[in-house]
Amino acid sequence: MQAIDRDFDVVVYGATGFTGALVAEYLAERYGCGGDLRWAIAGRSADKLAALKVSLGDAASGLEAIVTDSADDAALATLAGRTRVVLTTVGPYALYGSKLVAACVNAGTHYCDLAGEVQWIRQMVDQHHERATETGARIVHCCGFDSIPMDMGAYFLQQEAMRRHGSYCGDIALFVKATSGSASGGTLASMMNIVKEARENRDVGRVLGDPYALNPEGERDGPDGRDQQKVLHDDTAGCWTAPFIMAGVNTRVVRRSHALAGYPWGKDFRYREAVMTGTGAGGWLKGNMMAFALGALAIGIYFRPTRSLLRRFVLPKPGEGPDEKAREAGFFNLMQVGKLPGGQIIRTRITGDRDPGYGSTSKMLAEAAVCLAKDELSSPGGVLTPAYAMGEHLLERLRANAGLTFDVRD
Repeated sequence: MQAIDRDFDVVVYGATGFTGALVAEYLAERYGCGGDLRWAIAGRSADKLAALKVSLGDAASGLEAIVTDSADDAALATLAGRTRVVLTTVGPYALYGSKLVAACVNAGTHYCDLAGEVQWIRQMVDQHHERATETGARIVHCCGFDSIPMDMGAYFLQQEAMRRHGSYCGDIALFVKATSGSASGGTLASMMNIVKEARENRDVGRVLGDPYALNPEGERDGPDGRDQQKVLHDDTAGCWTAPFIMAGVNTRVVRRSHALAGYPWGKDFRYREAVMTGTGAGGWLKGNMMAFALGALAIGIYFRPTRSLLRRFVLPKPGEGPDEKAREAGFFNLMQVGKLPGGQIIRTRITGDRDPGYGSTSKMLAEAAVCLAKDELSSPGGVLTPAYAMGEHLLERLRANAGLTFDVRD
């Protein structure tokens, strides 16, 4: 089990990257340096770590900077042994994350990341869940825009359904009403690596296409089929809808949360996601334009020549991101619709006050790490999900500190 005499509560690994620096800035502003939260920064470059400390101000002069490389097993083991939680932004995680997860599992150290790479998360489940259960390490992937709002949103809706109606919903649909913000360079780099892996290994493609790919072994089936692939008129949303690019991650995380909890919502529970595009001909046209753009991006990423051109001239690079003004101007607005067994409908709204890819994501990830480090959680060790690992504790932190709202819409 995890030792109680660690040097730190949280270590931010990858702190000199764009998102990692945002996490460090948030922790410095929200929790200070040298206060009740004992935290440190880590990365490959001593010079960049020193520059980050300067950028954080005089109060960060005593912040410890740990030089660690993702390929150095011994250094990662030492890092994991010094802290209660490792927060990492170093992706693509399939390329740079596996050794760190193993180190945390063996040390009984909690871990959180921004991974949205289903094929890699499945590997971590298969390789480490049992051992993490033994050591008490909570390994929590998907702690950014994918998939905290959706995973915690489903948790919140079901808690409200039980409180108000005495039963859980058998069906939840999440709709993206509006977002403002730029695509994350790290997310796109991960997508490119996923495509590369799928081209080289057919088993990767099968995992990516399985709606229950992240469920526990022996429980990878259920009533849900493939994620929405085309423009549809959705009676639940009351408008046209288009495929949501992150549904392939989020839906599987929500299903794993449900499975880890022992299926309290029923084995026939269904969950889906889509983007609302509007009513009438305009909504249909907008939906088809979005679907076409997603298809073009997928084709462009699939073929090596176009993938190189996209990487060089079009897509943002890992380590790059929007300026502060753009991040603060961003937002997201999501709607969930749950159907109760008696036919009643419960609607919830989830919002964030920064751009989803960077500003909001950095706050969500930071609060997840603090929650793992400081809160009295009842979940066991294992490869978990945000909702199952942290539940009400994380919900409270997101509302109080991270600019998220979760509300029932009567």
